[in-house]
Amino acid sequence: MILPSHLSVRDGRLAIGEHDTVDLARQFGTPLYVTSEDRIRENFQRLSGALTAHYPKIRVLYAAKANGNLAVFRTLASMGAGADVFSAGEVALALASGMRPASLLFNGSSKTPSDLVLAVEKGIRVSVDSPDELRQLDAAAGEAGRTVDIAFRVNPAIEVPTHPKIATGLATSKFGIPAARILDAYREALALEHVNPIGIHCHIGSQILAVEPFAHEVEVLIGVARDLIEIGVNPKFIDIGGGLGIPYHRETDRAPTPEEYAGAVMPVFLRGIKELGIEPELWVEPGRWLVADSTLLLTRVNSVKTAHKTFANVDAGFNLLVRPTMYDSYHAVVAANKADAPAVQEYSVTGPICETGDILAKDRMLPELAAGDIIAVLDAGAYGFAMSSQYNSRPRCAEVLLAGNKAALMRRAETVDYLTAPMMTPPWQE
Repeated sequence: MILPSHLSVRDGRLAIGEHDTVDLARQFGTPLYVTSEDRIRENFQRLSGALTAHYPKIRVLYAAKANGNLAVFRTLASMGAGADVFSAGEVALALASGMRPASLLFNGSSKTPSDLVLAVEKGIRVSVDSPDELRQLDAAAGEAGRTVDIAFRVNPAIEVPTHPKIATGLATSKFGIPAARILDAYREALALEHVNPIGIHCHIGSQILAVEPFAHEVEVLIGVARDLIEIGVNPKFIDIGGGLGIPYHRETDRAPTPEEYAGAVMPVFLRGIKELGIEPELWVEPGRWLVADSTLLLTRVNSVKTAHKTFANVDAGFNLLVRPTMYDSYHAVVAANKADAPAVQEYSVTGPICETGDILAKDRMLPELAAGDIIAVLDAGAYGFAMSSQYNSRPRCAEVLLAGNKAALMRRAETVDYLTAPMMTPPWQE
């Protein structure tokens, strides 16, 4: 198996950075999410560096939905990242991490009135998704006696090679305003008193393993910028969103490098803004690329069963990692305590949830497994814990952060008390 550079096999066991994964499982228990802060920093520096090598006015906004742990936010904030936020909770995490309000963009297709009031109060730029939302935001800002900087989210109607559930720039997507109607939205914004249209926003999808769609997206946005200048809008920033994919299946996937991504996007952007005579900031919103491969999900084998196939039943299920069930996603798995043993048996790695679809990995060749073995699920840092649940009344697991030779909890494991604490007793049941 091909491992990323921060993972290795030492004395027959899987290591992440300087840490033995089996020792981590013993120390903190399983299931367990383990994240390398060093890898997140490395990923951020590489992606940011690839873009700034072409143009200095780059702003990286972390896609907060990918991994909402405050320690992850702090790591990225310390490197100068802002955030693309979708909720009051993500706003609170970003601000608590030290990110400035001016480095945030409040995104989303269905913001509540309280979301809009929060953006106004905190001085956060808003990506407006509809004319209806625009009017509500203007009213909220007017009541507060303030003016809010905004962008509109453009729907570019671009087909992308990814799972349809994470393709966000399709003509049929719920996100954004069609490019053919976007000028009308900006004209209305110019006529309002409490919004200031200064940017353009777009996002075409997630886990994209080609660079051409991004270059096409930039071409569309440059065209929008040209039209905006003609009606009196001077774009201060152009936000092209995120979506750069990673090679979950390293033996077969070919994922673009940050350098290849920048090499496709930046010439189109630079040529376009030169023709228009503007120098806006270029904003990008990486999430998966920054954090996915930083994290392992460690899970213990509870039992092995042979029926129509052989199952390795483990203590983590789709309550903790829903991607394989929800998207049919592939995650590589390693027998962490037998990492150098030959793969001799085909197993399906299945969880403890009362659902037939609770399968983390189908039909994988692994060493002979037994109860007590530790399985590491790779590339679990994006949309892993962030999409977890308490289904089957299972408390969620702990998360550990690693930095150099240090390891510490960044989220303690839940207990049954976490399940019952918010529950109320109706008066007639007392």
